[in-house]
Amino acid sequence: MGTMARLTGFLAGAALAASAALAVAPAASAATAASGPSGVAAKAAAVENAANGKLLWSRELDTERPMASITKVMTAFVVIRAGSLNREITVPYAVVAYVREHNASNAGLRPGDRLTAGQLLYALLLPSGADAAYALAEAYGPGLTAFIAKMNATARLLGMTRTHFSNFDGLPYPTSYSTYSTAANLLTLGRAAMLLPVFRSVVDQRSHSLAAGSGHHAYLWKNLNPLLGHYPGAIGIKPGYTGAAGQCLLFEATRNGYFVIGVTLDSPGSISTPNPADAIRILNWAFSQH
Repeated sequence: MGTMARLTGFLAGAALAASAALAVAPAASAATAASGPSGVAAKAAAVENAANGKLLWSRELDTERPMASITKVMTAFVVIRAGSLNREITVPYAVVAYVREHNASNAGLRPGDRLTAGQLLYALLLPSGADAAYALAEAYGPGLTAFIAKMNATARLLGMTRTHFSNFDGLPYPTSYSTYSTAANLLTLGRAAMLLPVFRSVVDQRSHSLAAGSGHHAYLWKNLNPLLGHYPGAIGIKPGYTGAAGQCLLFEATRNGYFVIGVTLDSPGSISTPNPADAIRILNWAFSQH
């Protein structure tokens, strides 16, 4: 099968996974900041009913902004939809220089270790490993450039018309603003990703340990999501931070069978002080409206 045919088949599968998200995308202009939660400092934010995509509240819904490591949600989405999660991937030696050059968050992967794609998803999504993103992109492109092209093609298929990926991890290169999205587009991505059982099960874990085995060292990866274990009902999804993006968080939580999904972009905070305050205010308000 040719490369174009494989990509077409891949995108068709992604479309099936995201059909629920696409069906409700036009609702994104319904709510206004006036009736929403108070005290939210994020430059852009939104929250909606996760089951049907009904927008509950938003701020700067369609403003394009850098999203930092929320980018890795698309990386995981592309990998999961491609399948073969039991395939073994050898961690490239190039990841060490890559992490050092960009001072990137990483999962501490040892070059030469052989891990399955499924194991690397934990390394990608919990400690936000740029090394895991590199290894997955290299394997599933194949090659980094081809993988980034798949990310952008998938974004277009999902209707994320104001999103662009210049890399696979959200790091600020080639510029701080070359990878960007909007609150509306990220809710679409979050809904599509959470429809995938593998993705949903990974981002709900506070930590994941991997015993040493044939071909790899032992690892312990802790989830950087500041809501998990601290906000009742939180079930994911992914935080991120760069100087230009500020604190970013794509999140989902449930209460009494009611699921909401939200996003905050450019909340106050630093790389060493994740700030879930905006997400908590939004969630408390959303659940109070139900």
